[in-house]
Amino acid sequence: MSEDTRPLTLRAKTPTDLLAMVPCMLGFHPERSVVLITLGAERDAFHARVDLPDRPEDMDAAVAQIIDVAERTRIGRSVLVVYSDDAELAEVAAATVQAGLDAVGVELVEAIRTDGSRWYSLSGCTGPCCPADGTPYDISGHPFLAQTVLQGRVMLSSREELAASLIGNDDDVAAVERAAGTAGERMVAAGRHPLGQLAPDGARRHLVQEGHWVEQRVGRFLADHVRLSDEEVGRLLVALVSIQVRDVAWASMTHDNAGAQVDLWRDVVRRSPHALLAPPAALLGFAAWLNGNGALAWCAVDRAHHADPDYSLAGLLAQALAAGVPPSTWQPLERDMLTLFAG
Repeated sequence: MSEDTRPLTLRAKTPTDLLAMVPCMLGFHPERSVVLITLGAERDAFHARVDLPDRPEDMDAAVAQIIDVAERTRIGRSVLVVYSDDAELAEVAAATVQAGLDAVGVELVEAIRTDGSRWYSLSGCTGPCCPADGTPYDISGHPFLAQTVLQGRVMLSSREELAASLIGNDDDVAAVERAAGTAGERMVAAGRHPLGQLAPDGARRHLVQEGHWVEQRVGRFLADHVRLSDEEVGRLLVALVSIQVRDVAWASMTHDNAGAQVDLWRDVVRRSPHALLAPPAALLGFAAWLNGNGALAWCAVDRAHHADPDYSLAGLLAQALAAGVPPSTWQPLERDMLTLFAG
């Protein structure tokens, strides 16, 4: 199923709606987490999640990134959900986040704790709407989750499962690795004279040819959503070793096609051998960020860094994610900015 390229728009009116919204926004059902969702324009709203620490004295450090992101994005209103069985620890988390948001001028509209079956107010409400023993809830049949699935968005049980979803099977990887070997041989041959000497002009022409092919093949996928063959993925991965060719693929990303880009690059990442993984993983991460899926973007960054800790695009994306930079700030690269096609 292809992912819908439209922004996921959900409007929560009750705590149960909010609890159903969180996994839709994250792409997985969180556990032992502190989750902050800001309220604002579709492309400016963001969500942030951090692990809930085991000790209250570690809370300041744990939520510091959430507060920093809230300040950087200058969003005026937000809601908080703490996932924990520990009521006292959740109260510490809520108080710490509240104090931090107050300090940077962000209003906390609502704060609740959930243990997975009941939600509890963390906003000081003691009325009949917020009983001390919690309010039972069930989001399994909630319309938000149904809408998310209908739009083709991945919904997994945990962040670990989300990360594992980017790892394919060995047979698919082996098939692409063989295809990449053949593509690499063609590239080497294109860069040599018949007598074997290096021919820079020939190598350059081949690189430009591959750049045009990447541009056309990505465009065709965006139009028809037909999965790339092993031979095409192998050729693509070898071409992406060149940063100039990678930038051709990067320049194809827009706000409107980000969901389809996620489909493309997630499949490529799952089939990529380790040595060629960093470029497509970074592109997947960027597409996921552009599509508002920060959790998937972080998982893709982790995959890219695992393959190449110094891969620059993954590093830039990690900085943007850590700073809470909203996708609305992205301006797609203009084709005339691509150095591969210059001259």
